[in-house]
Amino acid sequence: MAKATTKPRVRKSLADLEPPPRKKRPESLTAREQEILELIWAGFKNKEIGTKLKISVKTVEAHRANMMKKMRVSNTAQLLKNAIQGGVLKIR
Repeated sequence: MAKATTKPRVRKSLADLEPPPRKKRPESLTAREQEILELIWAGFKNKEIGTKLKISVKTVEAHRANMMKKMRVSNTAQLLKNAIQGGVLKIR
């Protein structure tokens, strides 16, 4: 009976290992995020947006945070500016 030959496993050093590819966040806003963005532009506060859309303030805050991550900004003014410049938010 012939013995199966196996290749010896070569262990890579840590320097040779590559990190797994990172998943990119989708750049487009969801319909709900778009709706909340328009309400922010209209001047509504988080509590008012939550009441109007029948969702909690925490949910509004989460949507706002997700939008800020997607647009890579750190405050609401930058969020609105990028949304206008990117054509995501239409000024009437």
